[in-house]
Amino acid sequence: MSYETWVAYLIANIVLTLIPGPSVMLVVGLSLTRGLKSALSSILGDMFASVILTILSLVGVGAILVASATLFVIVKWAGVVYMAYLGYCQIRDARNGGSFKIKQQPKKTAIDSFKSGFLAALLNPKAIIFYMAFLTQFMNPEADMLLQFGILVATSTVVIGVLLAGYALLATRAKKAFKSQKAQKYFGYTGGSFLIGGSVLMATTR
Repeated sequence: MSYETWVAYLIANIVLTLIPGPSVMLVVGLSLTRGLKSALSSILGDMFASVILTILSLVGVGAILVASATLFVIVKWAGVVYMAYLGYCQIRDARNGGSFKIKQQPKKTAIDSFKSGFLAALLNPKAIIFYMAFLTQFMNPEADMLLQFGILVATSTVVIGVLLAGYALLATRAKKAFKSQKAQKYFGYTGGSFLIGGSVLMATTR
C-alpha cells in the first residue's frame, strides 16, 4: 500500500466519520445528558467495536450477513431497539429530573457508557458489510495483507476517536453555556431525541 493510497483512505475516513450517523447521535446525546466523561467512555466503546467489526469483516462474517437476510434483519433491529431504548431512558430521566443522579456513580456511568458505545456500534450489521467492501478498495493483494490491514484498522480507529471526541466537546460546550435547571432538562430531552434519531437512522438506512 502506497503513501498516496493511505492518504486517500484517511481522507475518506474523515469525510465518512464527519457525516452524522448513529455513533455521532449517541455521542452527542450522551454529551448533552451525561457529560463529557460519559461521552468519551462511549467513544472508547465505539472504537473497540470498530476494531472487532473490521476483524469480523476480514474473516467473512460480512459475507454471511449478506447471504442471510434474516440474520441481517435480526442484528439490525437489535441495534435499533437498543439505541431507541437509550434515548427513552434519557428522556425519562429528564422528565423526572433524575438526569443528575448519574453524577453520584461516575464509575458505573463510565462502564455503562462504554457498553452503550460498544453495543450501538457492534449491533450495526451494515458496518461489517461496509468494512468488508471498503477496506479491500485500499489493499494491495501483492503486499503484506496483515500489515496493510493493521495500518487501515489503526487509521480508522484513530479517526473515529478524534472526530467523535470533537463532537462530544462541541456538545458539552453548548450544554455548559446554559446551566439553569430548565436548560439542563431541555438538553436531556434533546440528547434523548438524538439517540432516538440515531435508531431511526439505523432503521431506515439500507
